[in-house]
Amino acid sequence: MKAEAPSRLRRAINGPMLYAFILGDVLGAGIYALMGVLSESAGGVLWAPLVVALLLALLTAGSYAELVTKYPRAGGAAVFAERAFRSPLLSFLVGFSMLAAGVVSAAGLAIAFSGDYLATFIDVPVVPAAMVFLALIALLNLRGIRESMTANLVMTAIELSGLVIVIVVVAMFVGSGGGDLSRTTQLPEGVGVAGAVLGGAIVAYYSFVGFETSANVIEEVRRPSRVYPRALFGALITAGVVYALVGIASAAALPAEELQESTGPLLAVVEATGLNVPSWLFSLIALIAVANGALLTMIMASRLAYGMAEQGLLPRPLAKVLPNRRTPCVAIVSTTVVAMLLTLIGDLATLAETVVLLLLLVFISANVAVLVLRRDRVEHEHFRVWTFVPVLGVISCVVLLSQQRPIVWLFAAALLAVGVVLWLVSRRFGSAPTESPAARSDV
Repeated sequence: MKAEAPSRLRRAINGPMLYAFILGDVLGAGIYALMGVLSESAGGVLWAPLVVALLLALLTAGSYAELVTKYPRAGGAAVFAERAFRSPLLSFLVGFSMLAAGVVSAAGLAIAFSGDYLATFIDVPVVPAAMVFLALIALLNLRGIRESMTANLVMTAIELSGLVIVIVVVAMFVGSGGGDLSRTTQLPEGVGVAGAVLGGAIVAYYSFVGFETSANVIEEVRRPSRVYPRALFGALITAGVVYALVGIASAAALPAEELQESTGPLLAVVEATGLNVPSWLFSLIALIAVANGALLTMIMASRLAYGMAEQGLLPRPLAKVLPNRRTPCVAIVSTTVVAMLLTLIGDLATLAETVVLLLLLVFISANVAVLVLRRDRVEHEHFRVWTFVPVLGVISCVVLLSQQRPIVWLFAAALLAVGVVLWLVSRRFGSAPTESPAARSDV
């Protein structure tokens, strides 16, 4: 087997670090608000759509495991599209969709961080606080991937502890005769099992999509062919089990109608148990969860911009690396500035939905790329997924796309049009890559 190919980025991520990276990004901040929205579709059967969503996410994750270990280069889905379809424009649009998702998500997380959660401790204007927050995230990102991953490890542990608290206090509550476990099988009135589970799975699926960000740090992972699949599947399954248990706990503690009325459903669940858990504690945990999500998202966005610049799909200056830290400094600064500007919009709800739609398009591209690239042989060992998995992955993405609103499709089309303009500008004024992505040596 070939040894690791040299990388301009430092290989500082081991297996546990990568597992924590993926777990932290998948868990994210969404679960702290997810149960109320999910209960509208699934009633008390919150655990079922979460399990279905996990299975759907594992399909595309299988494709990512094969592609990432076969072509371990920063740039992720854009690299896979370039190799599979040999179309610079398509490669750019796939990468641009991921990049837009990351930057807009980070802006939204910065606004969430600076809103009601932060107001629990200090009352400051949202937009300036969001910009300062993003600047601090950028400084940590610039300092180095090891420092960023260490911070992620700590924040993921705290984030996970909040969900464990929910599970434990509700278990104690039910054990002492409180709550109602029968609610975990109650469907919304007039909705069948299939409708409730599928409708809920569409919502729940969005809580699992963070796994794709890990493809963009693969050049900084040691022994990626061995480490990546274990970390990826392990993190997704861990998140799925935690989510399902939180779903059961939420339904047992509160009726669906009360969950739907709360903007902080997990806090409402804990308070319903009557146990002495300080309310401010969940605000603090939520802040840490949001900060962790923003850090991981900006790590992904900056590495993706770096990888696309290496391919010549974005201007070459974005590929500049700090000499000592070996972090993509220009890409980090550029993505941070764009995220700061997006915080000025304030309301990113529709745009965020549009970015989710674009992510599903990226997933379709990745699943198809697995099948196309089966004829491409590499010298090193890599993970290989069963052929039916990417086929089912495409079908699952199409089903989820069919549920999107027309206005979201319009916004997605507008974003893609902007992407085409940027690609044309890059081709006209940028530098061509010194080496074709498809011809680069692999690990």
